[in-house]
Amino acid sequence: AANGVIIIKTRSADTDKRFGVSFNSTTTFERPLRLPDFQNVYGQGTNGQFEFYDGKGGGINDHVDESWGPKLDIGLMIPQWNSPVVGGVRQPTPWVSHPDNVKNFFELGKTFSNNIAIESAADNYAVRFSYTNSMQTGMIPNTDQEKNSVNLNATASPYKFLAFTANATYINTYSKNLPAYGYSGQNVMQQFMWFGRQVDVADLKQYTYPDGSKRNWNYSYHNNPYFTLYENLNGIDRDRLLGQATSTIKFTDWLSLKTGIGVDYYTNYNNARSAYGDIESPYGFLSESKRTFREVNTDFMFMINKSFTEKLAFSFNLGGNRMEQFTQSLSAYTTELSVPDVYTFENARVPVVTMNYITKKRINSLYFNGQFIWKNALFFDFTGRNDWSSTLPAGSNAYFYPSVNVSAVLTDLFDIQSRKLSFAKLRAGWAQVGADTDPYQLQPVYRFDDGWNSGTKLAQIYIPNDLPNPNLKPQRTNSFEIGADLRFFMNRLAFDLTYYSQSTYDQIIRMPISATTGYTSTIVNAGQIDNRGVELSVNGIPVKTRSGFEWNVGVNFSRNVNKVRKLAEGLDQYVLGGYWSLDVLAIPGEPFGVLYGYDFMRNDEGKVIHIDGLPLQGDIKKLGNYTPDWVAGVTNSVRYKNLTFSALVDARWGGEIYSMTNTWGRYAGVLKETLKGREGGIVGVGVMPDGQGRWTENDVVVSAEEYNKAAYNNNIAYSSIFDASFVKLREVQIGYTIPKLGKSSIRNISISLVGRNLAILYARVPHIDPETAFSNSNVQGLEFGQHPTARSIGVNLSFKF
Repeated sequence: AANGVIIIKTRSADTDKRFGVSFNSTTTFERPLRLPDFQNVYGQGTNGQFEFYDGKGGGINDHVDESWGPKLDIGLMIPQWNSPVVGGVRQPTPWVSHPDNVKNFFELGKTFSNNIAIESAADNYAVRFSYTNSMQTGMIPNTDQEKNSVNLNATASPYKFLAFTANATYINTYSKNLPAYGYSGQNVMQQFMWFGRQVDVADLKQYTYPDGSKRNWNYSYHNNPYFTLYENLNGIDRDRLLGQATSTIKFTDWLSLKTGIGVDYYTNYNNARSAYGDIESPYGFLSESKRTFREVNTDFMFMINKSFTEKLAFSFNLGGNRMEQFTQSLSAYTTELSVPDVYTFENARVPVVTMNYITKKRINSLYFNGQFIWKNALFFDFTGRNDWSSTLPAGSNAYFYPSVNVSAVLTDLFDIQSRKLSFAKLRAGWAQVGADTDPYQLQPVYRFDDGWNSGTKLAQIYIPNDLPNPNLKPQRTNSFEIGADLRFFMNRLAFDLTYYSQSTYDQIIRMPISATTGYTSTIVNAGQIDNRGVELSVNGIPVKTRSGFEWNVGVNFSRNVNKVRKLAEGLDQYVLGGYWSLDVLAIPGEPFGVLYGYDFMRNDEGKVIHIDGLPLQGDIKKLGNYTPDWVAGVTNSVRYKNLTFSALVDARWGGEIYSMTNTWGRYAGVLKETLKGREGGIVGVGVMPDGQGRWTENDVVVSAEEYNKAAYNNNIAYSSIFDASFVKLREVQIGYTIPKLGKSSIRNISISLVGRNLAILYARVPHIDPETAFSNSNVQGLEFGQHPTARSIGVNLSFKF
């Protein structure tokens, strides 16, 4: 309940008409919004030298994947990976730059989405059927995806006292290859941050020689990117079925009973493989997994709707729910294959590692909600719910959580008639929400290991490293909010303001413990996190004419301030996640999600200390926090008769992120800023010891290569911490509507041009879209070679008949 309930709404048939067909088609084209700003002056190599022999170190620095090599475009002739071989000798070829070698790798992404819906209705029934097909060709080669969905929605009222509804949705999602992320040889974006600036990516498309051997620019660290995308596949085939059926019996004009059942069922099949010759799995790799999930909800609810007087109305619902979940995961993998290109487990060169687990969960619930209405202007709402969860201990598995809300429409309550004040509403509410945990956290659960997963090569049954806790309690969240909805000048100016405060405590987390206990962690109730903030929306109509011209402006603003109040006793910090030299932590007294890592070593005045011209690693410290100070958006829309135009600009301000793209790119010498000091060297800004216990300004000259590698070599995360603020042109849309096409039955024809994620108007972090560092997880603010976001431009057409 703390995470909310997923409600999938589907359109019902229009009961005002007998039969109808509607069609909607959208076509969009995508290009990367932002790519790194590369230098194109120096090519592959180190210390200014390079000569390719075998790409493994047999030549001059030909094993390195950096661009600290000879200068480009000055007439040099150097043996390269794709140089012709004559008499067993690789011939020198022009040493020239390829400024767009990364840009040209990306293809024009295309998305085609088509929907058709058929609906029919009569006095006592309505049926709607729809089918949607979406085909996406990714910007990254060979990463296409297709989705098909079918929906059927029906309602029937055979008698005045009886009504039925039913809807079902089937969705299939398929891709033979999803792109990889993170620091992995399968992530092509990670490779491009080490890409030799002289490499022609077009020449890599043919990734094998006639004899089957691999064609590549580097054989020490990377695959050919096209080999990765066409041979190392990561497929998915997902089927999902959602269904719901309800019946409503009306006993009297004020009492009815609603019963229902809902099902959410999906199977997720993944197949991952690596071919022979892969840089990480030279003998190939094969993994298959299947995850099955089923959730069934059965409900009943008595509904009372009664008017006691003309001024006082009352409604009350009393119901119950049973939620049952079942999850099964089957997986197997092998790290070596006997015969190339035969992707079956029978072809495994080493034993196949298998895993299987099943989880079950049930929650029984009783709930009520009610509302008093006075003069249709004063509203009092209340709710209550009690859950009994199978994942909590018997003495604590029942938890009750209520809510109350009060609102008053002042303009109706006091019969205010004013051209200046059109509408005024005040509201306030308090709520508590409870939550349980995952299954099997209370008692020891034995697991089976075939010996190959653990490396012992002996089959065994074992207890996992998590110490169960039979005394867990439900997690709780208390929230309070007040707000106002004010509209002026015949509703042409509107303000909606909300203040909220939320506190979550007794969170169920995994806490590290001493290994002397026989375990490495335990599950505990711990911590309190507080959130408070404001949300404001302002909408206005500055211009509205009788000729049909109207200009609307909308502004949305929100600010959230959070703080970790406490953790478990004896726990001074909790690691949410991290990567390399950076951790994302929860620390009492700090905002949730602070970034911790190594800073530069500094003196008492905060100046960076250099030894032999290079900065040193300092202490681990707080480097930032990924939570923004505020987010906002401004929408402008203009309508003139049947023509509409709208534009949205939004902003995320404040907070910090860590960018590994910048770290890699500086170390590898591929980013434009690494050109500084290539000829005369660099003198780092800071101080150095003078040998007499004092500090003097650093004056030691070091090479640009040494200087740009120092932060990476010393794990100094501070060097790649950036302000996460950005402003984007999020969407522009222009459309035209034709109510009816002549005497034909075609109506409501609408055509529009839409552009999304069009431009970064302002950003403090270089080379990347700062939005790539954020997600819906607790571990945010980390960018590790994410794929570029897409700028999309497309057209939408819809009509009915």
